[in-house]
Amino acid sequence: MAAARSILNKHCFISRCLTFSHSKLKESLENIKSKRILKLSESCIQRINEIAEGNFLRITVEGGGCSGFQYKFSLDKTINEDDEIFEEKGAKVVIDSISLEYLDGAVVDYQTELIRSAFQINNIPKAEGGCSCGASFSLKMD
Repeated sequence: MAAARSILNKHCFISRCLTFSHSKLKESLENIKSKRILKLSESCIQRINEIAEGNFLRITVEGGGCSGFQYKFSLDKTINEDDEIFEEKGAKVVIDSISLEYLDGAVVDYQTELIRSAFQINNIPKAEGGCSCGASFSLKMD
C-alpha cells in the first residue's frame, strides 16, 4: 500500500510539474508574440486609410527577388489563424507569423516618388541588404 501511495504521489508531482511547465511555456510564447513589432509610418497609415475601404494591408515574405527574399503587399479581408494584426489610427496591417519572423522590428512606409508610389519595408533588423527595386532583401548570416 505504501509503495502504491508513493507511486501515486510521484505521478501527481510529475503531473503538476508538467502542467506548470506547459503553462509557463505557453505564457513565454505569448510574451514573445506580444513583443513583436511592426511599425507603421504616418504616410503608410494615411495611404492605407485612403485605399482600404473595409480591407487591410496584408504583407507576406516569399523566397525570390534580387536578394533572396521579397515582400508583397495586397489588400485583404480574411484573417487567418497564424496572422498577427498591427493597427494604428484606423490603419490595419496583417502579417502571418512566419513572415513576421523576417520583418520583426521593421517599418512599413509608403513612398511617393516621381516615377512610382509604393509601400515598402524599411529598417529591417534581420536584413543585411536589399536591392534598388525596394522589394527584396537578404538576411544577415550570424
